Order: sequence, then structure tokens, then C-alpha cells
Amino acid sequence: MIITRSPLRISLGGGGTDLPSYYLEHGGFVISAAIDRYVYITLHRTFQPGLIIKYSKMEAPASVAEVSHPIVREALQLVLGADTSHLEMTSLSDIPAGTGLGSSGSFTTALLTALHTLNKTVVGRQDLAEQACHIEIDRLGEPIGKQDQYIAAFGGLQCMHFEQGGHVRVEPLAASAETLFELEDNLVLFFTGYTRSASEILKEQDSKSKQKDSGMTQNLHFIKELGVESRRAFESGDPRRFGEIMHTHWEHKKQRSAGMSNPRIDEWYEAGRKNGAIGGKLIGAGGGGFLMFYAEDKTRLRAAMKALGLQEVRVRFDFEGSAVVARS
Repeated sequence: MIITRSPLRISLGGGGTDLPSYYLEHGGFVISAAIDRYVYITLHRTFQPGLIIKYSKMEAPASVAEVSHPIVREALQLVLGADTSHLEMTSLSDIPAGTGLGSSGSFTTALLTALHTLNKTVVGRQDLAEQACHIEIDRLGEPIGKQDQYIAAFGGLQCMHFEQGGHVRVEPLAASAETLFELEDNLVLFFTGYTRSASEILKEQDSKSKQKDSGMTQNLHFIKELGVESRRAFESGDPRRFGEIMHTHWEHKKQRSAGMSNPRIDEWYEAGRKNGAIGGKLIGAGGGGFLMFYAEDKTRLRAAMKALGLQEVRVRFDFEGSAVVARS
């Protein structure tokens, strides 16, 4: 049996500029942090022919071509081939999909790590991330970005440069240990109760970027600059400044789509700002998932959000990335 895991993530700046429809024209920049919530994959050989695939559903296809789960089907074909049989795969996640924490990228990298381990092939983190992007973006045509696959593969806090030629350059965030401890301590996440498909939310952005919509392009230019400014704040030891930037980021992010927020989320956000949060935003594509705040007065913020019925999820940073947890 093989057990692997990949971390989920929170985006700290530049989110949205990692879509090919934007960065192939203008270049993108994103800061992302892996967190200690994971997607797990287990694989083991079976005595009976065929496949058993367990996730939120269960499948028992006779062949790889009959696998309904698109990522599983494409990953099996890519790594093991179309004739794969006598295999059982199960996936588990600490947090449900559709909550803005990059679960699809985490699932894909964890699955690829397990398949390569089964196949006794060694793949570096850059190649692992690119294989995951190839499956989701190239083979399946999802209108998504690349930060989720890269941060799941690498772990830690990473600055990702999405170059116009298509290459992705990854650099660790050069912040002091003290700054990282302060950042980790002051980031507070609350689940809104809404789940959504990132692909559905991102279709509008992707379409407008391809049409060279000036409003969308200028919005993403500004978001990218805020990402660069956030990096300067972290690396100069000023995470409080990041909290202020997050508020500006959220105000501009909401302009991308009418589905980015709703009156209830806006109410929760304003309540957070009135009760100790310096800034905040919805993590991920928007429309639901987790509200993340930067707050130095966390006691007051937690009390206010609890009174509004929001559940907190406490997280720490993960520095391991995609990994094999057990093998027997």
C-alpha cells in the first residue's frame, strides 16, 4: 500500500494572474502558502482485475477509459497507461472541495505522487507541478491557474513567477522566521458555508482576458502589483502592511465578477473589519469557501464571527509539499 498527501493552500497575493490567458500575455506573479490541511491518496494492488476508485463516489470500471473521474482517468493514462488494472485508489481530504483552498491541485499532485511511487519513477517538484497542470489545463481544458499545483508540489511559502514564455519560476519567500511566525499567528480563517466550482467562477475572467477586455486586464495588472507590494512587506518584516494590502486586494477582486461575493459575505467581511481585522478576503476564485482575515486582535474577531455563526479552521504552514506518507 502507498499513502501520499499534498497540502492545501492559501493565496497571499497576485491571485488570478496565474491563468495562462493572462500571464502568457503579461506575465504573472503570485505568493502562495501551503497549510497543514491535506488531500490524501491511498493506492494498493488488488487480486481481482479491473479498478476500484473511491472518492465522494465509488467506481468499479473495467478499464482506465471507463473511469468517470476525469483527473483520475488522465493521471492513470499519463503515468501507468491505458492497460492499468488490479488497482484500488481512495482519496480523503481534511477539508471539502469547492472551498477555495486549491483542493483540485492538491488532489492531482497527491495522485501523481502515488502513481509515480507505484511505478518506481522519480519526479522532481517542478515536473510534478507541470504534470498536474498538464492534466487539468491542457488535457481537461479547465480555465484555471497554476498556483495550486505548484504550491501543493513545493510546500512552504513561495513566490511564483509565471513567465510569458510559459515557464514557471519558483522562489521561496525570503521572510524572517519572526515574520513568518507573526503572519501564521495573525491569519484567521472562517468557513462561509458556501462551496462552489472554481472553474465556473474563473470562466468569466478567462474569457475576458482572452478577449483582451481592458477592465479585466487593468484589474489583474493592479492585483499583480499588490502581490509584489505584499512580498516587499513580508521581506521587510512588516506583515501588518500585508493586512492593509489584503483589504485593497479584496475591494478590487470583487470588481472582476458579480459572483465574486454576495450581501451576506459582504456583511461578514465588514463585521470582521469592525472587530479587529486589518484586512481580509475570500480565498481562491471567490463566491464562497473561506474568509481569511489578518488580525492582531484575534479574540474580538473570533467572538464576532462565532456570533454570526461562522466556523473557524485553525491552520499552520506546511513546508513539506507533496510527499509519500507510508509505503508497504
